[in-house]
Amino acid sequence: MNSRITAAALAVTALCALTACEGTGTSSASSKPSTVASDTSRPSAVPSATASADSDKDTGKAETAALPDMTGKGLQSAQDQAQAAGFYALTSHDASGRDRMQLFDRNWKVCSQSPGAGEHPTDTTVDFAAVKLEETCPSKDQGAKPEAAGSTMPDFKGKSVNVARKALDSSTSITVKDVSGQDRFILIESNWQVCTQKPAPGTRLDGQPVTLNAVKFGETC
Repeated sequence: MNSRITAAALAVTALCALTACEGTGTSSASSKPSTVASDTSRPSAVPSATASADSDKDTGKAETAALPDMTGKGLQSAQDQAQAAGFYALTSHDASGRDRMQLFDRNWKVCSQSPGAGEHPTDTTVDFAAVKLEETCPSKDQGAKPEAAGSTMPDFKGKSVNVARKALDSSTSITVKDVSGQDRFILIESNWQVCTQKPAPGTRLDGQPVTLNAVKFGETC
């Protein structure tokens, strides 16, 4: 009788010990998610650092580079060298003031540039003042665009017919005559220079017709 009680007591004791071990295991396993949750919070610092880098990039200074002196170079070569230096916003104009288009860059040479040589932001627009290869650069750049005439007739003598036309109001009636005696038809007005005009310089402009008497550049009026 006593042996049976002893055996039962031992079985109960073993069962309690087994149950206690399983409970401990379950409790230990249930604590793991808190560690995982703590680990998953760490990557949140990465987006913050990326956003900070992007912000620094956005607010940083504009990139600069050294723009070479292109004076005397062919227009095409000047443009290529400017791009090689990091400048891609390029333009050019007729330094003679005749307002000609630079259709074939290799046929033109650089007289001056704006801005000049030196360190500049690479997004700066570089403007080359140029003339044709066989021409002499003027002592002063005559500008990229003709000035508007306004209410008074300018003095167009020596200027291209093209410049005179662009300076006058677009509603102005303009007649252009070849006064060389050859009675030629005037096709490319930037190749013709004004010899005389009507009305005279200084006359108030009030819608009256304008007559420009011209010859080709290189000819005598």
